[in-house]
Amino acid sequence: MTTFPTKFDSVLDLARLPWFSVVDGELRANAAVGPVIDIHTHVAMTNFVKLKVDVFKATPTIKHYLPTDRPFDLEVYANRNFDEKSLRRLKFDVSLLTLTGRGMRTTHTAPNLLRDMDLLGITQAVLLPYDMSWGASNAAVALRVGKQFPRILPFGSVHPKAKDVDGKLAAQKAGGARGIKLHPNGQFIAPDHPKTVHLCGRCGAHGLPILFHCGPAGIEPKAAQDRSQVYRYEKVLSEFPDTTFILGHCGAMQVDQAVRFADKHPNAWYDLSCLGLDGMRQVFEHVPHERIMYGTDWPFYHQSLTLARTLILTDGKDALRRAVLHDNAQRLLGL
Repeated sequence: MTTFPTKFDSVLDLARLPWFSVVDGELRANAAVGPVIDIHTHVAMTNFVKLKVDVFKATPTIKHYLPTDRPFDLEVYANRNFDEKSLRRLKFDVSLLTLTGRGMRTTHTAPNLLRDMDLLGITQAVLLPYDMSWGASNAAVALRVGKQFPRILPFGSVHPKAKDVDGKLAAQKAGGARGIKLHPNGQFIAPDHPKTVHLCGRCGAHGLPILFHCGPAGIEPKAAQDRSQVYRYEKVLSEFPDTTFILGHCGAMQVDQAVRFADKHPNAWYDLSCLGLDGMRQVFEHVPHERIMYGTDWPFYHQSLTLARTLILTDGKDALRRAVLHDNAQRLLGL
């Protein structure tokens, strides 16, 4: 069994692994790695005012929240690689700076996402917005992105407390939404809240899969951690067995609890974004391989980090690698 390094000085240092190389100062995946579908990406969002970032514009550089030039360890959950300074910058950028047209978020655009994708053999990516019950519509922006850039597949978003849930779901589906994103932390409502449960039922009725942020990540406020406790997701899994639920981050810091749903709930799928190798090993051991998908949480992290972890754990297992990196998502999304 081949042993691979797991600690790296930078994203470019991933070229020490056999699947990557550095060409013209950029990390590239070897052609044999692809095709790949990324089930979990974002562009710049806002909640309280109109979006002031042009997400249709390319910029000379891309500023990922975890800087690509700092060291990281693939074994640990992704956010454990932040130092204090970069974590403060992230929190400022996704909070107060959403009221402005400034910050790292100005580089979190659709053309920049496509640029990163092309370097790594990622053919398509799912774009995940989330909306409040009032204010700006990130879902509308995502649907516009999907129309202009066909390789970016938008999900929609409806807040559980929104009015006319069915009308909004129908309109977003007609506008190209492949599913619905729900974020208990960002939307300030738990997955087992009666209104969230009702919304999940309506998503199923409209034939829309749901990608949930699932599990506490350990860097959010305590109230947000409480809302995303993994046990709180079982209610919707149980009540709507015909609705597909994608557990974003596989339960995050509670991956050991999330994988217990796999046998009991065939409607639970698992998105590998942000997991360290330790967590991913648990997913590969306990979850049917046809329900595991590659995701990255771009632009929080460079897409190569989850790709490297997946390649390490599927070394010598070509069918499994193809399923996780591409075929499972292709089947789920009906591509």
